[in-house]
Amino acid sequence: MPESLAHRRELRFWGWGYADEELAPAEEERLAELVALTTGGAAAVTAPRLEEFSLPAPRGRPPAALASICSATPYDRLTHACGKSFADGVRMLQRAVPRPPDWVAFPRDEAQLEGLLAWADSASAAVIPFGGGTSVCGGVETAVEGDYALVLSIDLQYLNRVLEIDRSSRAALIEGGALGPELEAALKPHDLTLRHFPQSFQFSTLGGWIATRAGGHYATQYTHIDDFVESIRMLTPGGLLETRRLPGSGAGPAPDRMLLGSEGTLGLITRAWMRVQDRPCFRASASIRFAGMAGACAAVRAISQAALFPSNCRLLDPVEALVNGVGDGTNAVLVLAFESADHPLDAWLARALELVADHGGEWDREAAQRSLRSAGAEEGEHRQGEAGAWRNQFLRAPYYRNYLTPRGVIADTFETAITWDRFEALYAGVQEAVGRAIREATGGEGMLSCRFTHVYPDGPAPYFTFYARGTGSGDMAAMLSRWRQIKLAANEAVTALGGTVTHHHAVGRDHRPRGYDRQAPALFRAAFAGARAVLDPRGMMNPGVLVDTPARGAVGGGVLGG
Repeated sequence: MPESLAHRRELRFWGWGYADEELAPAEEERLAELVALTTGGAAAVTAPRLEEFSLPAPRGRPPAALASICSATPYDRLTHACGKSFADGVRMLQRAVPRPPDWVAFPRDEAQLEGLLAWADSASAAVIPFGGGTSVCGGVETAVEGDYALVLSIDLQYLNRVLEIDRSSRAALIEGGALGPELEAALKPHDLTLRHFPQSFQFSTLGGWIATRAGGHYATQYTHIDDFVESIRMLTPGGLLETRRLPGSGAGPAPDRMLLGSEGTLGLITRAWMRVQDRPCFRASASIRFAGMAGACAAVRAISQAALFPSNCRLLDPVEALVNGVGDGTNAVLVLAFESADHPLDAWLARALELVADHGGEWDREAAQRSLRSAGAEEGEHRQGEAGAWRNQFLRAPYYRNYLTPRGVIADTFETAITWDRFEALYAGVQEAVGRAIREATGGEGMLSCRFTHVYPDGPAPYFTFYARGTGSGDMAAMLSRWRQIKLAANEAVTALGGTVTHHHAVGRDHRPRGYDRQAPALFRAAFAGARAVLDPRGMMNPGVLVDTPARGAVGGGVLGG
């Protein structure tokens, strides 16, 4: 079998993580309890193997000058056929993907990338930009609609360097294909950090974060990758677009803002100047328990409006705390932390705990004092107790689908953001609507929990997790149908109740129905489509995401200004 052109460690093509990674026995034991509770202990569908997939022959053929960077191996085609959503995992377990890419390209530089776009245009191809492939909303699916002669997935993993560091401005020029660990390793010798840690950090890329407006480490103030972008360089079918590097500007609509969140529909992000930071050396943290969500929400709102800007302000409702092993199901838990590269944080934590006490919160005062005394110590010292347990669970959670989905458990998440005055109604409304959808789809009660991932002075970003019975008989098609019914109900609920269809997981294809198309004004969507027609005259970039793609040939123009 031909070898993959990828140079990175082999991924598990059908699930999350590396191919040679396995869950710890303690993790499997805990997940087995969830399986028994949800499905009654269904027999597992066996993990798929590459040779079990019957892939159609690739359409077209790359020109000779590009042949060495294009692959049609089963591993490359299947790894790039879709992302890592629940639905993607089910399709893989079915041993069938709707349409894998015909070719996967691995360009080494922008010149090769230009050649790929020119070939795609001449071959009437659809182009799917691919970073780490961690999309959970259908953002990198290659089964696109339209009269495309072939589908080309372009993987930027060879464009993964930190090219330049401006220490005086505290900024770095980083290529779009750099994984989170790669860029952090390059910044560390300079005692700098981007400090953007989404849950997918290990497997996702800078370009992907920018294209999807990813949420990261900070629960307040620096909540999205947007806050760190100084300028962007994007190669589009219509030509090269590079924004000016500035700390700020009032010169008309900001061009960076159009590229942020464009989700591969305008072009490929090849590099960006990013605002980086000195590595934090002062830390302080505490875990707080509340008798109910009302007092907990009031405390979080007070903290967010006091301009204390905690780095972590994760509020877990009682069910979320129980599922994650940091509560008994009766108390809400707030994981609170501060960090700084400049100053001790005693006053910040002390004031936050005063606000917590005003709203009935209780915490281990000795642990909080130890946290204050250890300010300036290594970060690992703050990864203990409930805060440490939560962090470990947070990082491991994506791996659990590898165990749960084959055993018939629907396990998925959705997130939103809402103003404080409407949160109570949204929290109750989502529980009612999604709970009803679970019962109607599966005939069982399921489980629904909530946490705040980010908070703002004017509102929180609630993140919901649900578990439901998918199938007890290994019927993956039935499981997928049940999931889709619940997913559409979630889209409907959060938007109807005044929230956003997504706070940081992007739109993709899954959040358009009953979600983005309702939330975004029709006139704005038409304006964005007009901008896209200039940058992508043939409508070949990531068709079906954000806007409908017009019939090819409906818009004039050429590739790269030709």
